[in-house]
Amino acid sequence: DSSVTITDALGRTVTFPQLPQRVVVAGRGVALLADAVYLFPESLERVVAVSRTAQSPDGDFLVLVDERLPEKIAFETNVGAEQVVTARPDVVILKPYMQETLGNPLEALGIPVVYISMENPQEFQRDLQTLGILFGNPPRAEEVWTFYQRHLDEVNQALTGLNAAQKPRVLLLYYSDRDGQVAFNVAPKNWLQTIMTELAGGVPVWTDIELGSGWTKVNLEQVASWDADRIFIISYTTNPEQVVENLKQDAQWQALRAVQEGHLYPFPKDFYSWDQPDTRWILGLRFLAAQLHPQAFTDLDLIGEAQQFFEELYGLDAAVFEQKIQSILKGIQP
Repeated sequence: DSSVTITDALGRTVTFPQLPQRVVVAGRGVALLADAVYLFPESLERVVAVSRTAQSPDGDFLVLVDERLPEKIAFETNVGAEQVVTARPDVVILKPYMQETLGNPLEALGIPVVYISMENPQEFQRDLQTLGILFGNPPRAEEVWTFYQRHLDEVNQALTGLNAAQKPRVLLLYYSDRDGQVAFNVAPKNWLQTIMTELAGGVPVWTDIELGSGWTKVNLEQVASWDADRIFIISYTTNPEQVVENLKQDAQWQALRAVQEGHLYPFPKDFYSWDQPDTRWILGLRFLAAQLHPQAFTDLDLIGEAQQFFEELYGLDAAVFEQKIQSILKGIQP
């Protein structure tokens, strides 16, 4: 029997008569999904269409991994089911929040859908296993998770025995300037940004306010009242180093203790920011833990770690890393 059954992120059981050969990754949040899909070498042959999104003016990361990507079908992020069907998919991989707008209409047309969320380390491990079954390569899923587990264990061991007083009060702020409107936002309690702060030995100061199910906008008054020891600026579409430089020139920001003490930092990014439920979250965790507890990570070489990450997980060699990734890396002091 060559049939394959998986349970997806929504707990749904999906059965395929045989391994899907034509895989489509579509909808919003697709970059984060595609980065996980491309951890599997089989994806190079089987992925036939991807919704295009870019967080970076530096181009498309996936083209480094899949040189045939430019020849593959490119959908918009708001693609409709009728368009997706034209790629003749055996399966469409979506984020759970795409169920109503895209997933249900696809299933009504007889196209199997698999949902993958990856919003926290446990889900990440589970969804890797799902992808392993979907691509017929469970050992690769194990191998990838072992890489993450090793780094999680290292961070955990380095921070063993920290007491509450040794944990800095941390604020992660997502900076956006859509349509020229500058806004600062904080993540929900159950999002990776909050979990990562805790795993890195910090206390997320923003969880004491009423948080929404997505980013919650906060004003400077609120930022000042939290009086965090360390503030990190996340910026998806602009250079976080530049944002931090601009904030340091701002009189209102200069009044904040963290800024006065030199603890306002950009959160690192290459093509994608390292704070989100993307494969790079493990690099974000390494960075954050080392920033909050430098004494516990005296010999950490983050550039070396990043190079190893792209080599082990995506097969990109040192030369490609240096030319294409390190050259655009922001937020890491060499």
